[in-house]
Formats: sequence, structure tokens, C-alpha cells
Amino acid sequence: MLTHPRPAVLSVALRGGEVLLVRRANPPDAGLWGFPGGKLDLGETLAQAALRELEEETGLRALSAGPVLGAQDVIVPGDSPGDLLFHYVLIALLCHLPADAPDPRAADDALEALWLPIERIAELPCSEGVEALARLAQKLSTDPAADYAP
Repeated sequence: MLTHPRPAVLSVALRGGEVLLVRRANPPDAGLWGFPGGKLDLGETLAQAALRELEEETGLRALSAGPVLGAQDVIVPGDSPGDLLFHYVLIALLCHLPADAPDPRAADDALEALWLPIERIAELPCSEGVEALARLAQKLSTDPAADYAP
């Protein structure tokens, strides 16, 4: 039984007009496409967690992580009233890769990993909010002075 929400990060990385996505192996979004990410470890900053998860799931090493793009709850109820299977607070960070970032290789709890043109996100079964976060990251990366609401 869960006793409290679990903080986790999403690593949002871009390469030109493409976004880095992984197909998740584990619940709550098993089989769906989304950003590399996972639980925050004790003593780890959000940026450290985003960089670690990105590398663990794709083999790609980012130069830096931040700013925070936003946060969302993932709450999955259990079978009994008041019971929860999952409660994550996902914090999305923009991760900055080298300009010559190679193709990813799926590892850890990612079944597949790929660079996908942002315009094609709707073609895949994705976790909630993937396209909106990708577009926000794209806007911020092309205009760092743009207004955005994390």
C-alpha cells in the first residue's frame, strides 16, 4: 500500500525538429511511448536524476538538464476504494545534448528508443502530455526568452 507520492523526472531531449522517446516496459505506462525518466533517488537533484535516467534508458549523455518544463500527477487507483497502485509526481526537465547526439539504444526499462519528428508524435500510442511537453521544449529551445509556465 502506498503511503505517499513518489517524485520522478522526465528527460525531454531534442535534436533539431526531433524528440527523444522511449517505449516503457513497466507500469503504469507499459507499452506506451514517452520520455526517458524515472524515480528520484534520495540525495539526488532533479537535474542529476534527469541526466542519469536519460543515460540509463538510452545510452545518451546530456551536457546539462534544466529548466523545469512542468510537472504532472500520475495517480492510478487500485481495486479497493481509497487504494492506489501508483502516485507519481513527474517533473519534466529539458535536457541539452551535444549537437551530434547519436541514435539512442534502449536499455534499463525502455523497450525501444528513437528520435521522432515532433509532428509525428500523434502517430504513436503515447503517455499523457507527451506532445504538449515536446512542443513546449521546442519553443523554449528555439526562443530561450519565450514565456512558458512550468
